[in-house]
Amino acid sequence: MLRNWLPRQRWFAGKGRAIHRLRLVSAAELLPPGASPGLLHLLVGVDEDCYQLLLGLRAALPPALAATLIGRAERGPYTGLTVYEALGDPRLAGLLLERLRSPGTLPPLRFDRDPGAVIPAGLAARPVSGEQTNSSLVYGETYILKVFRRVGPGLNPDLELPRALAGAGCTRVPAPVAWYEAELPDSEPLTLGVLQPYLRGSADGWRLALQRLGAGTDFTEEARRLGHATAEVHSALATALPTLALGPDRTALIAAAMAARLAATAREVPELRPYAKGLRAAFDALAAGRGRTVPAQRIHGDLHLGQTLRAADGSWSLIDFEGEPARPLADRRRPEPAAKDIAGMLRSFDYAARSHHPFDPAWAESCRAAFCEGYAGPAGRDPREDSVLLRAYETDKAVYETLYEARHRPDWLHVPLAAVQRLAAPGGHPTRHPLAPPTAPDRPQPPRRPHT
Repeated sequence: MLRNWLPRQRWFAGKGRAIHRLRLVSAAELLPPGASPGLLHLLVGVDEDCYQLLLGLRAALPPALAATLIGRAERGPYTGLTVYEALGDPRLAGLLLERLRSPGTLPPLRFDRDPGAVIPAGLAARPVSGEQTNSSLVYGETYILKVFRRVGPGLNPDLELPRALAGAGCTRVPAPVAWYEAELPDSEPLTLGVLQPYLRGSADGWRLALQRLGAGTDFTEEARRLGHATAEVHSALATALPTLALGPDRTALIAAAMAARLAATAREVPELRPYAKGLRAAFDALAAGRGRTVPAQRIHGDLHLGQTLRAADGSWSLIDFEGEPARPLADRRRPEPAAKDIAGMLRSFDYAARSHHPFDPAWAESCRAAFCEGYAGPAGRDPREDSVLLRAYETDKAVYETLYEARHRPDWLHVPLAAVQRLAAPGGHPTRHPLAPPTAPDRPQPPRRPHT
């Protein structure tokens, strides 16, 4: 059943590839044997990956749960029972919250929570639609539980960093109130889920930007405040967790890795090849910075407008600190220059502008500039002043986007290619600084689907 069901799930990373090896890593019944419905927690190895599954067991599936059907067991201890996705069942989703309310172990699972947290009982559960790499449940419009799907040994940054920020007194990120892990033999614990306050009434940064574009209204003040909030988070992370100073040799290695990604992408995406030489110049300039050091710290790792929420009072929060899920966990926990997060946000403003017709280059440019200005306040330095570093990271991000769009959304390919054209030009810049010369905007056709 799982061989057929897994590839159809949005969060399954192996789409388009045959499953060669499926193995059971662990199993735990979260309800006594024979209970109806039953709730089974599985960790399943799929080739080189490990996935977390929560399966419901019933004699018959009610019509309201028809969309959650996985199949019917024909042999083994659950013979004759219907197996389904438990997170779609409000009753079983509520049981998961009860486990988080009462810390303890149910091998191999361990449930824990903040000692000061008071989690009410009986909160109604509803799944969050439209997610891709994980699954989430909202409880009573009060809490949100992120259930990680593809998991591995080690502390997930989406638990580690918000806890560190809460300890540092930073209120820009919802503090975890409860979480659960798996403890397996000869392995670090695997982070499986995190419960945080649900910021009811907050507006998703991406949707808010599109609304402003559609209404033809300004977004620069919001972008400026978002830059200020991002700098506050970076500052708190640098205070709470270790930092590094990357010397010339380490910086050269970063530049070499960027150049290698460019070369690999150019081999796969022909449209990128005419710009490869110009793009490489950004990485060569970074590698040539002999005698300089680059500060590195823990960062968000995958920052864009969709990872931000604006409250009714205009304040911004950052969410989803998991980083890029496709990268190994050890890489996602490594200190990196804050310019990586800044470059990700600058690219997101460009994506927003190009998803609207007609494309308004001035809207994107003003938002990018305002974000950097807002960031400069708490940081004490405008990130555009280090133009070599910022250009390298935005170029690397645009190359990543080019590969992603070519593979998954070819009708969006023109969006990163427009940035590629700009960044590959002599003197290509991430965004205008007051001291930088202006450049002519490019005008590709807008994409037909919203950015996610």
